[in-house]
Amino acid sequence: VQPIEPSLVSTLKARHDMYHSVVSTSALVYVQHPSAQPFNSSVTITLPCPPNPEKKRQGDETEHARAISATVKRVATAYHPWAVSASVRKNGENLSDTLKLLGHRSKEEGWKVFDDVLIQNARNGLVSFELNEHLESFVVIRFLFVLENTYLLLFAQALEEAVCSTMTNVILYRKRENPYKIVVLLSASKELTCKLQNLHEEGYFGPPEPTQQFPLREGEQIHFRFRGNIFASENGKDFGKVYRLIFHSQRKPRLELQIKEVDEFGNHSSPHYKGTAVFYKVTREMITKKWEQPLPYGEYQHQSPLCKLALTLPKHEKLINRPRSTKRISSDSSEALWDNLLYWLAEELAEDNTSLLALCLPVRRSVLQLVRLKCPDNLTHQIYELLCCWKKTLPRSADKLQLLSRYLQKSGRSDLSEELHFKWQNKVFT
Repeated sequence: VQPIEPSLVSTLKARHDMYHSVVSTSALVYVQHPSAQPFNSSVTITLPCPPNPEKKRQGDETEHARAISATVKRVATAYHPWAVSASVRKNGENLSDTLKLLGHRSKEEGWKVFDDVLIQNARNGLVSFELNEHLESFVVIRFLFVLENTYLLLFAQALEEAVCSTMTNVILYRKRENPYKIVVLLSASKELTCKLQNLHEEGYFGPPEPTQQFPLREGEQIHFRFRGNIFASENGKDFGKVYRLIFHSQRKPRLELQIKEVDEFGNHSSPHYKGTAVFYKVTREMITKKWEQPLPYGEYQHQSPLCKLALTLPKHEKLINRPRSTKRISSDSSEALWDNLLYWLAEELAEDNTSLLALCLPVRRSVLQLVRLKCPDNLTHQIYELLCCWKKTLPRSADKLQLLSRYLQKSGRSDLSEELHFKWQNKVFT
């Protein structure tokens, strides 16, 4: 006996308007018969099938008003005899519902509507009917207004599929104090908020955010591996393996992994190392007899990934200890002053969202592309890099201050041109 949660019926109704008439269902019953012989006599089946809540509320109101309605009838008889024929429960007539039995004799035949089976309402939300033949599975559906058998069959199929699977999300969070430590787990969608709160209490946070929800059946597996410049390990030694999570609604599938960069010199144009966790769904039919072993990657490489999650790792600045003879010594003490001046100018221009092309500097287009690639998200750094590239192209004898002042005036920033001369003369760059 597979219970059907009301939330599941509500979800199916929300997805498909044609199921709007459905009020509730009984449990989904699966039967194993000891023999294929026909029944000698009919079997009475009694199942819970929640009544229409609106009708129940109307019934409660009717019970509460019964004494009042009796008085109204007596008064109406005395003054308006024609009023006796009116029903005091007129409003409740629109709330009458219908019960239908659906089932199938075998999976090969599929679902069928048994219109000839009479289903009776019993007390406390129970329904009963007589069964004269073997059915492998059946369910009772309660609905308000007329619903075609075609839609009833589609609803039964969707209900069976939904019952056999659970909407699930993949969560991949990292430790706030240690971004190289991550946790990967499966969570039923209805428990997602609670799971995220528990992870926050353990010190795990995103990004990335959880994946979109997808259906999983009991025993199905999620296999995942890492691509790009990030890979993972369970023990800190064996990196680059395929990892597996087995879905069970009563268990909490979870993996704690360590991640690191594949190439420390990779992603040179980004302040982070970048990688992707790619997840694949492995159905029970695909699982080999040696179920404890992950499938070879080639077994599901041909299918599209179930979902992907992007990862980043921060880069650490490397301290290079050079021999004393190789340390770089600036031959021009004014270089440091120029760096400060150019960075101040970049900050001033970035505040007004000045584009690189608007600076009118005589640099090649390839230099502009390189600067944008090197600093994709920081306009101040882009302008600073562009100014540095421009300065490097000038001969040592060039009057850099005069040239830069001229380009600023040409760009419509005469105010910065004057301030530039003032700061250079006074050596103040804040």
